[in-house]
Amino acid sequence: MESQEGAAAAAAAVATRDCVLDFSRLSLNTFNVNNVSEDRQRDTRQLFLNYNRLSWLPSSVSLFYNLEFLDISNNGLTAICEGITRLTKLKTLLAKNNRLDEFSLPKEFGSLQLEVLNFSGNRFQEIPLQCTKLLRLQSLSIGGNRLKSIPAEIEYLTSLEMLYLGGNLISDIPPELAHLPYLTYLVLCDNRIQSVPPQLARLHSLRSLSLHNNLLTYLPREILSLVHLQELSLRGNPLVVRFVKEMMYDPPSLLELAGRTIKSRNIPYSPYDMPSNLVRYLDLASKCPNPKCAGVYFDSCVRQIKFVDFCGKYRLPLMHYLCSPECTSPCSSNPQSDAESEEENSVPADRLQRVLLG
Repeated sequence: MESQEGAAAAAAAVATRDCVLDFSRLSLNTFNVNNVSEDRQRDTRQLFLNYNRLSWLPSSVSLFYNLEFLDISNNGLTAICEGITRLTKLKTLLAKNNRLDEFSLPKEFGSLQLEVLNFSGNRFQEIPLQCTKLLRLQSLSIGGNRLKSIPAEIEYLTSLEMLYLGGNLISDIPPELAHLPYLTYLVLCDNRIQSVPPQLARLHSLRSLSLHNNLLTYLPREILSLVHLQELSLRGNPLVVRFVKEMMYDPPSLLELAGRTIKSRNIPYSPYDMPSNLVRYLDLASKCPNPKCAGVYFDSCVRQIKFVDFCGKYRLPLMHYLCSPECTSPCSSNPQSDAESEEENSVPADRLQRVLLG
């Protein structure tokens, strides 16, 4: 019996080896598929071509039509061949540390069934729109490139669990990023980000958020709603040593004053009482977070920084929007604003296990 099990294990090991084709670290300038038998082409599931000197990948790579894993990292590639789009079973593509940019991908690249894609260490200035069509993608890494922005189309990657965009030139986080229901790890460190959109509070699956080495001076108060967040990395941001308090306030319009009166006094209304656009407007009212104020606001509000305890150890500046200057104390020396509520005064340690500031 044991000899039969041993033979089965040995056969499985041979089969696994037969599925892997390793041409890594051979200083190859070209990859000649003709040197690989048709049977081997058919049986290969994993192909390693990393750490060579390839400047191009022949379209004949499509002959490995059962390929599931392809590593072409650490070469000198300037383009991905059209033939790769015929690899209908490819799930993982690693193309780190090459010379690829947004013009390097074939037009139909988005038709692939990729689950893992790594373009870190290349020359992308934009995330190619082909990448936003990879609807099965679970992990996307484009760190260490020259990205200046994140396209709104990122919201199409609804299967995404990990997004790594560290080490770029990104200045803004699009609110569309909040439409990724399974996003668990978001890395945006080492960029030029100045603010975090409050919409990120909708990322209910988020466990780790890396924002260190950016230009943040405050965080949105909504970040406290990320109930599954366990790690928040903020070191190397100006918010650690200084904060912004902006008391500019545009007086509310007559429309807003009327809307505030209706909402604050709970006057009933319905689509039969007024035009539909006014009903939609009233439904957009935001409640003032000051527990001492029962007011609401629409477009006219006061931006204010409030410090909040995190895990009883760190005090971070969070952005609040108050309905009027009367809701705050601009002359107060106390860094805690009057708009403080008990539920925001602290975040239990089991809610946020690590806040990295230094």
